[in-house]
Amino acid sequence: MFVTTCGRANEAVIEEALRIASKLDIPYIKRGKKSLTHHMDKNEMNCVVVGKERLELHKRDKHEEPFFFHPNSASFRIKRLMRGERDPMVDAAGLEEGMSFLDCTVGLASDSIIASHIVGPKGKVKGFEANPYIAHIISEGLKKWTSPLDELNEAMSRVEVIQQRFEEGLKECGDQSMDVVYFDPMFEEALTDSAGINPIRTWAAYTSITNEVMNEARRVAKMKIVMKNHYQSPLFEEHGFEVIKRPSSKFHFGVISV
Repeated sequence: MFVTTCGRANEAVIEEALRIASKLDIPYIKRGKKSLTHHMDKNEMNCVVVGKERLELHKRDKHEEPFFFHPNSASFRIKRLMRGERDPMVDAAGLEEGMSFLDCTVGLASDSIIASHIVGPKGKVKGFEANPYIAHIISEGLKKWTSPLDELNEAMSRVEVIQQRFEEGLKECGDQSMDVVYFDPMFEEALTDSAGINPIRTWAAYTSITNEVMNEARRVAKMKIVMKNHYQSPLFEEHGFEVIKRPSSKFHFGVISV
């Protein structure tokens, strides 16, 4: 992996690229007039591209769409909540103002953003992301994305992203330190038709929810463990989740009350 810039980068973009390269401990390669494909093929590496508006993660396979942060479904979900409508994840987790929420599979952080909106400034939301490049892009995006919806900006700013595999991160959490522990594991089968989530699948860590992980989750959770998964997933029964069935959806929520 290396860092480069968009074409015709100004000094501010170059300085930001150098900062990110140092933080991620990967080389910086001057873009010049060469294409991204040229640099990736020459160096036989994927790359982080620093642009004037956003960060992108590119694979050498030119058929892959680049990954970048965007609020995905969080924007319209917050608007629905503001209109007094229900959100299935919020209901499953029983989220209220002031609670704490640990997202073990942060992804694009949509669920973390919604949790942050509900728990508010007095609450706490943090999430684990195994891939260091995804974690950096999500963390930076949450801080820098500007939406016309103030409630979305405020919710994003309160989400803390931790670069760590959740099975290791859970072990470092204190007993009953988070009200809700949440899993939305990414498996090979697509659970959504949204094109927004698809680019992250190439980079995702496909980690199973094991008995050891569940034991740690039970230790850390003060109130609930919640899992969102494909309606046919055997993990619901395997780990004793009470399933909230959603007939019109490909995924269900499972809840364990601690």
